[in-house]
Amino acid sequence: MMTVNEVSRLTGVSVRTLQYYDRIGLLKPAAYTDAGYRLYDKSSLERMQQILLFRELEFPLKEIKEIVDAPGFSRDKALDQQIELLTLKKEHLEKLIRFAREIKASINEETGGEEMSFDVFDTKEMDEYAKQAKAQWGETAAYQEFEEKSKDWTKEDQKEMADQFMGIFAEFGLMLGLDPADEKVQLQVKKLQDYISAHYYHCTDEILSGLGKMYSAGGEFTENIDKAGGAGTAVFTDKAIEIYCSGRV
Repeated sequence: MMTVNEVSRLTGVSVRTLQYYDRIGLLKPAAYTDAGYRLYDKSSLERMQQILLFRELEFPLKEIKEIVDAPGFSRDKALDQQIELLTLKKEHLEKLIRFAREIKASINEETGGEEMSFDVFDTKEMDEYAKQAKAQWGETAAYQEFEEKSKDWTKEDQKEMADQFMGIFAEFGLMLGLDPADEKVQLQVKKLQDYISAHYYHCTDEILSGLGKMYSAGGEFTENIDKAGGAGTAVFTDKAIEIYCSGRV
């Protein structure tokens, strides 16, 4: 665990900004000391990396929160999109640098009269890709349904939902000795799907399959699931989901 001051020194983000991120729910501490001081763990720092990358791409904080909180958010997929956007930004900056050097050269050579062009300032390609990336997270039917269902949740409601959700994975953990295809395990997958549909958004087999892959992909989701059910629970759940979905095709 790291204190807010240690995180500030590591990331270059001011303590005041970290406190603001906490208030708006963008980056909540993993825990608090008895004295009420914020503490951050590895998962917190991974989320911070995502936030800072989106900030580099000039995404507003509200949009960043919507993206990283979106159902089915994939850190790996987000990184692919960020790499593409950063590459487009790099190419745009390189064009601007060349353009500025050409202007400087023309001034030094006292040449003029050329037709002026402003094409170098065109960011349509970058803007369009960013728009598509945002749409994948924030404008899906599932996310809109989640927004509607959760709009009146209090912090206590959010905690209760999270605890119930993790409780399902704790039950998966009790089944680790079984075959993922076992009827009892498959019924647990249905329980998971039904819970998501009832409390978050309509969880189709396609969405459920994608969630399973995300659960076992490492990072915050895998750590939290394994914490609830024991080591290997996330991978076990993914295998059970895969069998469940393939048997319903």
